[in-house]
Amino acid sequence: MDGNEYKSSRRKFLKAGAGAMGALAMGTASPQNVAAVPAQSLRPNFIFITTDGHRPDALSLNGNSILQTPNIDRIGREGIRFENSFVVNALCLPSRASALTGLYSHTTGCIDNKDSRAIPADVPMFTDLLREAGYEVALFGKAHVGRLGERQWDEYFGFPGAAADYFWPRIQAGSHGKIESNEIYEGYVDDVVAERAIRWLKRKREKPFCLVLWFQSPHAPFFRARRYLDLYGGVTIPKPATYDDDLKGYPGKPRAFAEADNKIGGPYAKRSATRDNCARSLEEMVKDYYAGIADVDDNLGKLFQALSDLGQLDDTVMMFSSDHGFFLGEWRMYDKRFMHEPSIRTPMLVRYPRLIKPGSSAAQMVLNTDIAPTFLDLAGVRIPERVQGRSLVPLLEGEEPQSWRKDWLYEYYEYPGPHNVCKNRGVRTERYKLIHYYEPPEEFELYDLAEDPGELHNLYGDSRYATLTRDLRQRIRELRGETEDHYVEG
Repeated sequence: MDGNEYKSSRRKFLKAGAGAMGALAMGTASPQNVAAVPAQSLRPNFIFITTDGHRPDALSLNGNSILQTPNIDRIGREGIRFENSFVVNALCLPSRASALTGLYSHTTGCIDNKDSRAIPADVPMFTDLLREAGYEVALFGKAHVGRLGERQWDEYFGFPGAAADYFWPRIQAGSHGKIESNEIYEGYVDDVVAERAIRWLKRKREKPFCLVLWFQSPHAPFFRARRYLDLYGGVTIPKPATYDDDLKGYPGKPRAFAEADNKIGGPYAKRSATRDNCARSLEEMVKDYYAGIADVDDNLGKLFQALSDLGQLDDTVMMFSSDHGFFLGEWRMYDKRFMHEPSIRTPMLVRYPRLIKPGSSAAQMVLNTDIAPTFLDLAGVRIPERVQGRSLVPLLEGEEPQSWRKDWLYEYYEYPGPHNVCKNRGVRTERYKLIHYYEPPEEFELYDLAEDPGELHNLYGDSRYATLTRDLRQRIRELRGETEDHYVEG
């Protein structure tokens, strides 16, 4: 079956099965009453892979000449690469909750990294809906979202919190809503997780599967697997153009940005140096960051081999992304949280040769809220009406929808808290960005990304952009209304 024939068959499959499977997923039908579920062969398997804090330029596919990532690159080379992929909240727990539900942080209530933040029981994750529609679902790796192990997984092997010990990780294991063990494992955390995931993948099963594989790397403190201790020795790491900028006088940047603690060698780095190596040199930090990604790439090579051995490679949708981006020395910044491009941009690669033309790319702005509806759409499961993201399937098929989003809302709430980053929200259009630090003292940043992709020149307050500023402030209000944002008034 060629690509066009498959697309036609898939559309028929969706039309035939979406109603029945959607009724099941929304709780209005039971499995035994679903008679219209289409042929099993047209239902793809899913593997959703994320790294932690992975910038899109930290891939050789995207031009990085130091870091080599042939296995991650393969997903994009044999599938599609999204050139403009973003998160709506650049923080681990909120972003992961958005990816699982297709909802904004203010909708799930998962607004910060507190371990108590959990997706409400009445809010379905895409894995819940896939499982109700006949999939076998599992999570391996960094869970972080509160009580995630208590959801309905056929297999769960995850660790709560922001990070596990890199060499002696404590990992919870269980199934069907119950944690059955909580043990310390010997070995590099991502190697342990990948080995267990591949072991699960190789089990005999009658159902299609959905594997959520969430690696910890390259999360701080960026410890390397021992086999990579000498990687990048003698390699020079170039400094970002803004690394030596002096922010003391706030040249174009508001106090909210300049006085945050997420600086290399800054106050937070000094307070937390025992667990967080952001106080080290830029060169050491970047090399360790790259080494973590190299380990992930190595494990993805093993995953590809396992799928090939099973004969399931081309029947499996592989999606690779990250929970947020990361500053690697821009303005001497470290970490994420802000709405600036290094923080909010992520890689987004999808491989599924039954549908996607190899070597494709898409320039449309896509969000982490689009992940859940995309998986549901590909499986023929009706997308809940409340979902705030959009299915990427038209883009996977090579279409260019005229009605695709032209702008989107960003939000960040964790203040006061680690790194001292003030609450902010903003609008990102295809050309402009307005950032609003909405708690007193109120401040703004405005950028023309076509003329100033490095966000060097804050245009806020320039009379030439008064009309644009007014329109973008109004658009923030409209986007908040469209996404039912009543969580924080400001």
